[in-house]
Order: sequence, then structure tokens, then C-alpha cells
Amino acid sequence: MGTWDCGNDRGGMDYRFCVAAGGDLWVSVGEIGGGFSHESEHDLALMVSDFLENGSSGAESWCSSDSDSGLSDFAHLAEKIQICKLSVTQHESDLLSVVHSLLRSMNETNLQVMNSGPCYANCIRFYLVKLMRLAGYDAGVCASKWQGSGKVPGGDHEYIDVVVNTNSGSSERLIIDIDFRSHFEIARAVDSYDRILNSLPVIYVGSLIRLKQFLGIMEEATRSSLKQNSMPLPPWRSLAYLQAKWESPYERYTHSEGNNISDGNFFDHKQCFGHLKRLQSCLQLGMEAERMLKPRNSESNRRMKPDRWRHSLFRPI
Repeated sequence: MGTWDCGNDRGGMDYRFCVAAGGDLWVSVGEIGGGFSHESEHDLALMVSDFLENGSSGAESWCSSDSDSGLSDFAHLAEKIQICKLSVTQHESDLLSVVHSLLRSMNETNLQVMNSGPCYANCIRFYLVKLMRLAGYDAGVCASKWQGSGKVPGGDHEYIDVVVNTNSGSSERLIIDIDFRSHFEIARAVDSYDRILNSLPVIYVGSLIRLKQFLGIMEEATRSSLKQNSMPLPPWRSLAYLQAKWESPYERYTHSEGNNISDGNFFDHKQCFGHLKRLQSCLQLGMEAERMLKPRNSESNRRMKPDRWRHSLFRPI
């Protein structure tokens, strides 16, 4: 039996597609981000089955090292990633600090109180929204859903949005995705792709415009990595599919509908708590890295030339 590991394709869903000797497709789903419909899972499974039958002839030929031309492509994309990370407004930066602080303050008890029913790993989002609303922010959990069209499979996704007042007196809708990197994890990635992936924010906080810039860069990086392994770009890795997660029609919730604790029947929330611990660990590592680099971060370093960004990202480990 061969395995086609598609990584976390569904905004936190881990899909592994196994093809038996007879050609039958088996789908194994491991839920991280949770809350997705069976209809969407079925649509994606059909899309993957069609892709494996008609468009993945090079799937068995792969490597993890970069070609010379691939290195050049990734160096250019690394520059774009750094520019996107640095092009934050003050209200985006302030909100990012608030989100990080609130996530670090959470514990397992908070998640159990948030929802006493079966856990679909969305309790972190709802509890974060609760804390932000208590702090005066207009925050909500957005559940988007879209129908399949052409080669783009249908699906659904959950994220947080916050409406903030800008310095100009207008309001702006900012996006918070607490598991941002998982949308771009791919199997059999070349080394440079993994480095670009690890340079992405673990948690995205910012405008939809800047988010779309990240999506375009990562779709290009995914395409380049797969190309080096003689693999075509699957439909669920396309830019249209990525954009659909945050641009599709959505319903907005300010509290969890499962918040009913009167029966005393608590579930263990292993998925949510495991995800929370990973987030907190990543945030802690990020803080420690910032402290180590802070003495070297002068104004000239913040305005580092693109060729130095490239050298920094692709230096030997």
C-alpha cells in the first residue's frame, strides 16, 4: 500500500490518502483545527482520488534537496516573505501583541469551561474571542463555506476577525488565524521550502490584503517545491482554494453554541489542549529568539537589504 501524505490541507485537518494495490482510495483524517463538514471531506476525497488517477504520475519520484534553479526561485520568495512580515501597521502590531499575550495565559480549564460537549478543537478560537471581547475588542469566530467550482474543491474554514478603529478614524477588519503555517505544510518538501515555511508567522494577525500576499507567495513556493519533485500542483493547493478560506461568505459567532456546562459532563479536550500547548511552545520560542536577536537589531538591521535577507534565510544550519 502506498501513502500520499497531503499534510494539513483543510485549515488544520491532516489528510493521509492511502492507495491499496487494487487502486482503492482510503482516506485517513486527523483533526487539528476541527469543525468541518462531512460533505466537505467527501468533496475533497473525490478531488484527491481524481488527482491521483489523472495527474500524479511523478508522485513516486521525489527528493528533499533543491536544484540550482530552485534555490534562485526560493531566494526571491524569501525576500517577499520578509517584506510582508515587516509591512505591518501599528494597529496590526498592537493586536498581535494582545493575541500572543492572551494565548499564553490560557490553560486547559479555560477550554473545558468554554464547551462541555464533544471537542472539535475550536474551543481555543471561541475562548480567545471571549477574552478579546472582555477587553473591549469587536471580535468573532467566522465560519466560512464555499461550493466547489471547476478544479477548486468546496470546503469550509474557521478563523477569527476583529474590527478595529484606525488612526485615521475609520474601521478595519483584521484576520486572526491561530494555525497559519498548517495551511502550507506539504509532504516531500525540498529543504528551501521548509525554511520558508518556518519563516512564516505561526499565528497570522493582520489585514486581508497582507494575508493574500502571503498566500500568493506560498502558492508559488509550493508549486516550485512540487515541480522539483516532478509533481503537479494539486487543486487543494491552488491560490483560488487558499483564498476561498478567508474570502468566502461566512457566519460570525461571538460565543460557542456548545457552552452548556449544567450537566457536569466534561470532555477531556485533548485536541484543543494539545494544540494550545504547541501554540504556546512556538510563542515562547519566538520570544526567546527575539530576546537573543534584540541587541543586534539596530535600525540598519531592520532595513536590511534583500540580498542579506536571502543570505540569512538560506544560510547553512
